[in-house]
Parts: sequence; structure tokens; C-alpha cells
Amino acid sequence: MKSAPFHYHRPESVDAALALLAEHGDDAKVLAGGQSLLPVMALRLGRPDHIVDIGAIAGLDGITVDPTSGTVTIGALVRHAAAESSPLIAEHAPIVAAAMPHVGHRAIRNRGTVVGSIAHADSAAEMPAVCLAADAEMVIASARATRRVAAADFFQGYFTTALAPHELLLAVEFPARSPSAGQAVVEVSRRHGDYAMVGLACTVDAPDGTIASAALSFFGVAATPVRIPAAETGLVGRSPEGPAFVEAAEAVIDTIETQSDVHATAAYRRHVAGVLTQRGLTEASTRIGASA
Repeated sequence: MKSAPFHYHRPESVDAALALLAEHGDDAKVLAGGQSLLPVMALRLGRPDHIVDIGAIAGLDGITVDPTSGTVTIGALVRHAAAESSPLIAEHAPIVAAAMPHVGHRAIRNRGTVVGSIAHADSAAEMPAVCLAADAEMVIASARATRRVAAADFFQGYFTTALAPHELLLAVEFPARSPSAGQAVVEVSRRHGDYAMVGLACTVDAPDGTIASAALSFFGVAATPVRIPAAETGLVGRSPEGPAFVEAAEAVIDTIETQSDVHATAAYRRHVAGVLTQRGLTEASTRIGASA
């Protein structure tokens, strides 16, 4: 199929883009890499009257690290491929680097953007879960102001976020990486490059040989990425090795709420979530203190 007719805009500044979004509201969609939006339009699952292509706006394709706080900022036009090959990401936000090989195929990563995937908010995609695991913040601009929203408050449902129609997700900020933390992103999909039936982005911080904190952020199981506090708190004070990980997996299986669809049953997803808990925590523990 082909998309329905639409009006195409290519502003050259953030202010011009925000003015267009303020003018057209619900009738407008932002185009960055287009790897999510264009298929939806081609299938006519979405029929925006106005496309606001931000690709010509200078300054949105940067990856920066704040020298004081260590915060990593990924701009709205940073391609997956750029994040995948970035030494800054590997050193300062290794959980992002760990996710990149799972994102689609090389051709998709060459065009798709990290922030675009986050704004699209597909619950089976890697980056929303990575943001949730890392306690990332979204930098959101409108014609009136700029605001920040925590990942825990940003993802609200299937393809639904805290973004208003007149707002633009300018960047995503990841907190400074703990030098004693390890991270991993693991998933099960039908084929490499497919969306995950179940996936996990996880971190383990063990500054003195015992776990001080952990994050278990699952994707592909519900309408949004979900963390499992019962399993995370159960890891605190434990040695980062097998027995603790087995108990965490049991807590995940007992706690996680999964959904059935044409790809997998809820029971299957619950079982796989337990398997991935042990697999992800084991992989993360081997990376404690190391960059990607």
C-alpha cells in the first residue's frame, strides 16, 4: 500500500519545527529516521495530514557527555548506527551500546534514530526498556517551554507517551554510569532483527562485591516496558552470582504480568522472562566495572 496524501514540511530550526507542531497539533507527525513512521503510513494505520521532517535541523545529531555530572545526552537525530559505534556511548552509557546490535538490521540502524524509537514507544522495542532501566530523562520542547520527564513517567501505553501533539522530543539524557556497574540487554525473537517476544535490559551495581542496586526492565511483555521491584530489591546485599540470580528469576515469574497475542502466550512470556533474568544478570555481572 501507499500512504495517504499529506503536506510535507522541512524546517531548518527547532523553533520553526515547534511552530509547525503548535499550528497543526494532532494532524502533524514528526519525521526523523522514518523507520517506524513510514511503514505505519504505508499501511494506512496512521494518516497524518502534515509531516514535519526535522532532518535539516543542525545540532540535533550530537552525542555529548557533561564533564561535571557525567550525564550522556543523545540528540534527536542520532542514528542507531552512530550510537552503536560511538566511543562515548560505549564508555559512558554501555547499556545503550549493548542494545544496539538487537535493533532491527544494519539498514534500519543506518536510518533509524535512537530518540525516534523512544518517541514511537513500541513496547517490544529495546530503547524504551533501556531508558527505564537506566532512569533516563526525556528533554521535551514546545513553543512555550522545555521540560524534562523521567522514563518511568514517559511511557504510558501502547505507542503512547507523555509527549503532547505540539511537543518535540529533543534529546534523551542518561545518568552517569557507575564504575562498579555491569549491564546487559538480552531477548528472544523469532529471527534476529525481529521485535522481541520477550526482552530484558538490566543493570547490576556491586561496588564492594555485593549488589547495592539492580534494575530489571522487561520489554515485549506488556503495553509498556516494566520493571520488577520485588526481584530488584531481592538482589540487594547478595553476591552477584548464580543463587541470587535464580531467586530473582523466581521472583520475576511470580510477579510479572504478561499478555498473550499472536506471537506468544502469556505463560510462555512469563517463563522466558525468568530465563532471561538469569541470562541477563549473569551477563551483566561479567561486565561489572567494564565499558561496552
